[in-house]
Amino acid sequence: MALSDRSRESLLPSFLYSTAGARPYTAGGGGAAFRLPAAAAPGGVGGGAPIEIQAPREKIEMYSPAFYAACTAGGIASCGLTHMAVTPLDLVKCNMQIDPAKYKSITSGFGILAKEQGVRGFFRGWVPTLLGYSAQGACKFGFYEFFKKYYSDIAGPEYAQKYKTLIYLAGSASAEVIADVALCPFEAVKVRVQTQPGFARGLGDGLPKFIKSEGALGLYKGIVPLWGRQIPYTMMKFASFETIVEQIYKHAVPVPKSECSKSFQLGISFAGGYIAGVFCAIVSHPADNLVSFLNNAKGATVGDAVKKLGLWGLFTRGLPLRIVMIGTLTGAQWGIYDAFKVMVGLPTTGGVTPAPATSDAGLKAVSA
Repeated sequence: MALSDRSRESLLPSFLYSTAGARPYTAGGGGAAFRLPAAAAPGGVGGGAPIEIQAPREKIEMYSPAFYAACTAGGIASCGLTHMAVTPLDLVKCNMQIDPAKYKSITSGFGILAKEQGVRGFFRGWVPTLLGYSAQGACKFGFYEFFKKYYSDIAGPEYAQKYKTLIYLAGSASAEVIADVALCPFEAVKVRVQTQPGFARGLGDGLPKFIKSEGALGLYKGIVPLWGRQIPYTMMKFASFETIVEQIYKHAVPVPKSECSKSFQLGISFAGGYIAGVFCAIVSHPADNLVSFLNNAKGATVGDAVKKLGLWGLFTRGLPLRIVMIGTLTGAQWGIYDAFKVMVGLPTTGGVTPAPATSDAGLKAVSA
């Protein structure tokens, strides 16, 4: 039996939508929707019409508090779920970075962990991963949209267009500074749980043990290396994604973005995100090795890490696995983030210039 219009609309949180008197955003003159195939729909077994999850008629006003709330919620979904899904890859990577003599390769790393800890051991540390990267994603995406708009307004229409890449870089760096403050305590516990068997089962018992051993400030011992890893990563992630997507629509797609279907746009988001993720992994990998080393050993310093790993090891140890992991992760994050935006009636990211909001025109929606 098909869902009623009222039940469809109830699937989306009402707090995200502006009041009836607010200026609405309209994408192509109609509400955004997800369509499930007939085979997947309850009514599809008998050949019925597919379920359509329709956004409510009231649209989110661009650059309103509800807009930033929607972007924050999308960031939570995109980062928390994807990082949790690749916990086994992250577990092997961290152990390869900490103990290369034992974990010599990706294949042997998986074999050793499976033998010593069993299949369940591959998801050790999934709770701090989920919570930490959900908090980070909320700040990363929500504040990126805010700072991108803020810096565009400061630059003005002409310079916002001319220096849009600098705006992407500045906006993403500003957002990541905040996001890593939220992530750092969870990351510290996660690394300790994943690389020291027997230390703790997860966040619940690992956090008190970590604080007892290192003190509360010890949770932020890795904040500078974390900034060193995440800020370049995020700058590359957002700026390269925006540029790649813009170039795809400009040179590879024969019709304007506004005429492309939402499913096609989401495919572009995933492809652009995957390519951007490869660059991200390379740029941020040395700092990733430092974060793993410092959070694993009590009293360790950056100098100790460089001495033990060597400069070549700092740049290359665990890199192939991280390229696969981060490429897939970043592509999936952009796909999920933009899918959430489409679900609530917002346009997908990229392909348009950030709109300055110093005039009424800037408050109106950008094209889909």
